[in-house]
Amino acid sequence: MDPNGRSAWISRAGLGILTVNSGLAIYRSRGDAAAVAFVLGSYTALLLLFSCLSAFERAPPGSPARGRLKRAVWALSTLVTAMFAWKVAALMPPPVAAVVWALAVATSLGGFLAFFIYT
Repeated sequence: MDPNGRSAWISRAGLGILTVNSGLAIYRSRGDAAAVAFVLGSYTALLLLFSCLSAFERAPPGSPARGRLKRAVWALSTLVTAMFAWKVAALMPPPVAAVVWALAVATSLGGFLAFFIYT
């Protein structure tokens, strides 16, 4: 159990599944440097995001570290959103790609408003 009474094995299992899935994606993408770079970049961004979220939850309210971590969480979540929107939009016809990008922008703006304006 972690300090909040939650089972830590659930987080570890999720991270393990993410790691195995990323490894399999890299294996299937061998020979395609752009695909491997995308998988490595998104995996790294997700690991950093989870790390910052964990540190944010542990930081005392009102501390300067909490503010820095809040900015890092928003930036990393925006990065992950943009990376996946870029990949998905590339597979769609232009009108649908525009909707994908509009939703990505709305998600990032919503996160900004929730993190910095309304809290």
